[in-house]
Amino acid sequence: MAETWTFDDATEPLTADAVVGELRARIAGERYESWLTSSSGRLLAVVTNAERAMVMLLDHEGDPGEHATDPAAEGSSGGFVLSNGQDDEYPDQDTVPLPLALQIVRHIVAHGTPPADAAWTTDR
Repeated sequence: MAETWTFDDATEPLTADAVVGELRARIAGERYESWLTSSSGRLLAVVTNAERAMVMLLDHEGDPGEHATDPAAEGSSGGFVLSNGQDDEYPDQDTVPLPLALQIVRHIVAHGTPPADAAWTTDR
């Protein structure tokens, strides 16, 4: 059986395209942190400032996980507002442009892994 994904505040599994559409709607509504849970217990987090995004994939709650990176990026970006109101800043190397983040999320939801050409760092 294929792995399915749901948002943390929903019960219905979504297709990869529906996940991306929902992420866009959340960002348009100034909801910058989203978590998805897979049917196998994995977690996928997207935290964005509407320009760049931190995309994290965890095997289970408490796992340090892994995340998408942009090795050529320089500087850092702020405005990553978490659901608890905390406003974070991340090095740009640890985030990716939002369009790329959405492509990465789409691929993970559809195939279970990040795209082969995505830069990726394991934090375990």
